[in-house]
Amino acid sequence: MSLQNELSRYGYRQELSRQLRFRDLLAYGLVYMVPIAPMAIFGSVYVGSGGMVALAYAIGVVALVFTAFSYAQMVRAFPMSGSVYNYAGRGISPPVGFLAGWVILLDYVLVPGLLYLVASVAMHATVPAVPVWLWLVGFVAVNTVVNSVGIRMTALVTRVMLVGELIVLAVFLAIAGWALATGRGRFSWEAFYNSDTFTWSVVAGAVSIAVLSFLGFDGISMLAEETRGGARQIGRAMAAVLALAGVLFIAQTWLAAMLLPDPASLLSDGDPNGTAFYDAAAVAGGGWLATVCAVATAIAWGLPNSMVAQVATSRLLFAMARDRQLPAFLAKVSIRRNVPINATLLTGFVSLALGLYMATRADGITLLSSLINFGAMVAFLVLHVSVVVHHLIRGRSTNVWAHLVMPAVGFAILTWVVINANIAAQRLGLAWLTLGILVLAGLYLSGRRPTLSGLAPAQPQPRRPHAERV
Repeated sequence: MSLQNELSRYGYRQELSRQLRFRDLLAYGLVYMVPIAPMAIFGSVYVGSGGMVALAYAIGVVALVFTAFSYAQMVRAFPMSGSVYNYAGRGISPPVGFLAGWVILLDYVLVPGLLYLVASVAMHATVPAVPVWLWLVGFVAVNTVVNSVGIRMTALVTRVMLVGELIVLAVFLAIAGWALATGRGRFSWEAFYNSDTFTWSVVAGAVSIAVLSFLGFDGISMLAEETRGGARQIGRAMAAVLALAGVLFIAQTWLAAMLLPDPASLLSDGDPNGTAFYDAAAVAGGGWLATVCAVATAIAWGLPNSMVAQVATSRLLFAMARDRQLPAFLAKVSIRRNVPINATLLTGFVSLALGLYMATRADGITLLSSLINFGAMVAFLVLHVSVVVHHLIRGRSTNVWAHLVMPAVGFAILTWVVINANIAAQRLGLAWLTLGILVLAGLYLSGRRPTLSGLAPAQPQPRRPHAERV
């Protein structure tokens, strides 16, 4: 069946432009995850894991391998934009899909705001003459313009930025390795296991923070309607991105842990200024290397990372609006550029407003990070359930390994992480979910109960207007 027919089967027409190839998806996923992401939160993960920072990232990879596998199963079943919103809605039921979409909105809508804020704070520290708010406005404006031009421009810009990030990472790895070989720092396996600090609850708490670095591989699924190779390309790209990023994350955090100038003080006093990784870089190569890593991290979070996050968020808003579960104006697609233009502009506006507000709070970055992780983990839990319900229960699949064992293990690991997550994040996340339930109840009371086009082809479906084009 052609890609066009796949969409028409569910009552949609091809409106977004299918231009992305496997290499574009790979670059998109890596940029979204940021190969140098651990540099920004290294201190928090180190303290939270009792020094076992590499172990936290290793467990994160293992935990999300199962999630990536479940994504691959569902994107083949439903090859369209919307990610968990569509998978849960079509795999379980439309109301569950709405709540899944609502929960993952907590992740997708907040992520760009967090990235802009982190980058702006870091750039302000580097160039104090430029205030945080001005950096925020600049980052948001550049990314919104690029994303409004079209997905091809976004792919081009992100590939260029990715090369720059990988060069910085290669320089750090080479200099750090040479520093250890010549006697600076101390070779140790404690970043993987330290009997003095190891407890499973400590590691789980650290994994819930480290997972922030892995968020983004799932965003590739949002591009299902803009990919040339179809659903299998999406699954391959997600697996490849997760594996590559995992290796890079573990390598850089292990080296940094062995080069810390005072690990005992870091464990006791924490890393309030977020400079732990850069302190390790200074030990390895001097102040210039610390500055290069800091500036590269800020630019990576503020431009390419937030750029692709904005793309993913706009596609989720587009998919939910197309099904009349969000305001219809978010489903408008630009005729010339084949992008959901209103959703893209709204994402930019919300990110700017959120970033400016959180910049006034002392706990702004921490609060956003916790909320994003909680939203993502809950959405991933729903994803695993969707695999079992759609394939095993409804489809009567005999592939028990793919459709029961793998999602069940993934569900168990993520449940363990969520239970050990930050308590404030749990409370705020549950409050957001409760609000979603109230919104769902309001939809039922107004006669707009969630339904999805083409869900049951054998029965007449209410006519759905196509997304408007402007």
